[in-house]
Amino acid sequence: MTMAATWSGMRGVSAEPGYVVMQPTTLCNLACDYCYLPFRRENRKMPVAVAQAVADGVAGFARTGRFSVVWHGGEPLAAGRAHLAALFAPFGDGVEHHIQTNATLIDDEWCAFFTEHDVRVSVSVDGPRDRNGDRVDWAGRPAYDLIARGIGRLRAHGIPFSTLCVVSDPRSGVASELYEYFLGLGCEVLGINMEETEGVNTRLNRHDPAVVSAFWAELVTAWRRNPRIHLREVEWTLRYAAAVLDGNADELLPRQLDPIPTIAHDGSVVLLSPELAGFHDPRYGDFTSGNVLTTPLPEILAGAAGTGWIAEFLRGIEDCRNTCPYFGFCGGAHAANRYFEHGRFDVTVTNHCLNSKIRLLEGVLDHARDHEATAV
Repeated sequence: MTMAATWSGMRGVSAEPGYVVMQPTTLCNLACDYCYLPFRRENRKMPVAVAQAVADGVAGFARTGRFSVVWHGGEPLAAGRAHLAALFAPFGDGVEHHIQTNATLIDDEWCAFFTEHDVRVSVSVDGPRDRNGDRVDWAGRPAYDLIARGIGRLRAHGIPFSTLCVVSDPRSGVASELYEYFLGLGCEVLGINMEETEGVNTRLNRHDPAVVSAFWAELVTAWRRNPRIHLREVEWTLRYAAAVLDGNADELLPRQLDPIPTIAHDGSVVLLSPELAGFHDPRYGDFTSGNVLTTPLPEILAGAAGTGWIAEFLRGIEDCRNTCPYFGFCGGAHAANRYFEHGRFDVTVTNHCLNSKIRLLEGVLDHARDHEATAV
């Protein structure tokens, strides 16, 4: 596959987001070993006034097309149904609500809530029971049975759901095992995240490049045998590969980065990387670009790009554009990975981009080459 030498996409930060991330509470009832969140033992709930301010700010964006509000924790369900409903109310019918949950609190009442509010549910689960060793409660007890029970309630109520799986050990055989598990689980979409060094999770995520590429190739092989699940990373990679072959890969990336405004429980706004919320840097402070309780969100978005740490990140993006043949595939990846791995935003290569971008693309291409050779 021939890579273009330069890419025109992803220059600067858009002032119009496609979605916002909302933190209804910092509290989480689990203590997953790889979690990046700093305040998950504290129950800091988002006031309704914050949701109202965000709803007012995104109303214009929502009128121009599909717009999503993603409720992310902590554990969003720990906020309680009544409080979450109060946070939903200011948005009216103009948005799609998504929830990323560990599923341990899901019961029949929560399923009724999801149905009433047309919530799109995504569950964090890392595969079969023995793949969930990092997912424990605050007493160190395994959470898998509670997760499985919650998923069972979703299925009993006919509520479609996506899944998000963190992979810490990509050795041979794991990808096939995971895919078969998620086929049986009944999810519609599967996203795979290689464990990342982020936030309070300081565990290294370095792996043998050949092992990681083989993991992704094995996952594609399993998927092609029975492609009943939308496989997030693999389908994007195949779309990119097809665009390269058609000569229009540079058109795939958006023209500007989505700002991904993350609204913390107190109304403070962090752009580009939700994982930076709640952290502090000696040079840049707390990474926030403003607070919706004092400044309208569109004003925050219009004034934040190219200042402070974001300017440093954009310099790193330009270095990626000019030096990395994979830029058209990933667009420079994420700010948080650069910061938590290197302490800066203007670096280029991270373990995250190696594991989840470069090795992903190489693994899919390796599968294609092996499949072609077998066919011949």
